[in-house]
Amino acid sequence: MNSVKTADPILAPTVDSDVIAGPRAAAPQRLLSLDVLRGLTIAFMILVNDQIGPHPFKELSHAAWNGFTATDLVFPTFLFLVGISTVLSTQSRLSRGATRSELLLHTGRRTVLLIAFGFVVNNFPLFHFSSARYYGVLPRIAICYFVVAALYLISPGWKDKVAIAIACLIGYWLLMRFVPVPGYGVPTHQIPINDHDANLTAWLDRHIFSARHLYERTRDPEGLLSTIPSIATTLFGVLAALWLRTTQSTTRKAALIAGAGVLCLILGLAWNPFFPINKKLWTSSFTLYAGGWSLLLLAASIAIIDIWRIGRDTAPPETSAHHPLLYKPILVFGTNAILAYMISELGEGLLRAIRHNGVPLTRLFYPAIAHYIASPPWASLLYSLAFVFTCWLLVLPFYRKRIFLRI
Repeated sequence: MNSVKTADPILAPTVDSDVIAGPRAAAPQRLLSLDVLRGLTIAFMILVNDQIGPHPFKELSHAAWNGFTATDLVFPTFLFLVGISTVLSTQSRLSRGATRSELLLHTGRRTVLLIAFGFVVNNFPLFHFSSARYYGVLPRIAICYFVVAALYLISPGWKDKVAIAIACLIGYWLLMRFVPVPGYGVPTHQIPINDHDANLTAWLDRHIFSARHLYERTRDPEGLLSTIPSIATTLFGVLAALWLRTTQSTTRKAALIAGAGVLCLILGLAWNPFFPINKKLWTSSFTLYAGGWSLLLLAASIAIIDIWRIGRDTAPPETSAHHPLLYKPILVFGTNAILAYMISELGEGLLRAIRHNGVPLTRLFYPAIAHYIASPPWASLLYSLAFVFTCWLLVLPFYRKRIFLRI
C-alpha cells in the first residue's frame, strides 16, 4: 500500500478515484460529488455494520431474506462507485503515459492486495485458520475491480460492457432457475427459486469450503456464484463513468443518469416476481433495483454539488484551493474509503475479541447504553453513531496531512 501526499485533496489520487481526464472529456476536472457520495456510502456502511442489541431499526439492518432495505443499498453502491473510479483513474494514468500492459499488472497487484486485506479483516485478531473466512466484502471488490478494469483496458467502448452486464444478469438467472440443485431438485419445481439453503449458490459454496469457513455456515452472502451479478453492478458504474466523460453538459449527464436509474428500478421490480429481490443471493432483480437507486443517488449528488453548487463557493472546481466546509467531514471518509472500512472492521473485531469476565466488550456496551435509553433501536443507533465517529477521528489525521492511501 502506498501513501500519496498532495497539496490539494480534491486532486489527490485516492484508492479508487482520480481526476476526469482523457481525449473525450470536456475538461480535466474532479467531480466533488463522487467523493461525497463515496464518503456517505462508507459512513453508512460502518453505521449499519456495527449495530448492537436485539432490535435495531429495520432500515439499518439487511432484509432477512427476500426484500430490500436501505442497508441493502450500501455494498452495491460502493461497487458501482468502484466501476466509475476504475474508468476515471485508468484513463488518467493512460493520459500520463502509462501503458495498458503496465496498468494490467498494476490491477493484478491491487487485486491480490485487496484479497489479502480481506483475509486480515475477516479473521482479525485471532486468525483461527481452521475456521477462517475467505469470502468477504474486500475479496468481492477485488474480483469485480479486476474484471471491469481488465475489460476496460482491453476495450474502452460501451457496447460490450452493456452486453456483458446483460449476460451476467440473464446467465445468473438461468443458472439459479434451471440448473437442478443436487440433493434438492429443480428450482420452481421441487424447491423455490430463492430457497434459503437449497439454492445453487449455497450448494456450491458448501462444496468449496466447509461450513466453518462460511459466514452463515450453510452459505455466504459474498459467495462465488453470486459474484457474477455483482460484476454487472460494477459495470453499471463503468457505463456511468463513460457517460460522464463525454462532452455533454453536466446537466444532461445527470438527467440521463437519473433516467437510467428509473429504468433499472422498473426492470428490477418487473423481474422481482420471477426472481425475487434478494441481497444475500445478489439476484438479478436485486442488481437492477439497487443499481437504479445507485444511479439516482449519483444523479442527485451531481445535481446538488456540481450543478447547483449547494454548499460550495462560486469559483470553478479547478481553481478551488480547498474542500468546501460543508463537505469536509464527509470527505474524510470519501478520500480514504478502503482505509476507513478496514479501520472499522478491525476495530469491531478487536472489540469482540476483548472480553470482560468472558463477555465481549460489544455485548457490555449495550446494557450500559440501554440503562439510559429504553428504546432498543435508539440505543443501537447511538452506539453505531459513536463507532462511526471514532472511526472518523482515526481517519482524520490522514485527511489533514493530505495523505491518501492507494493500493
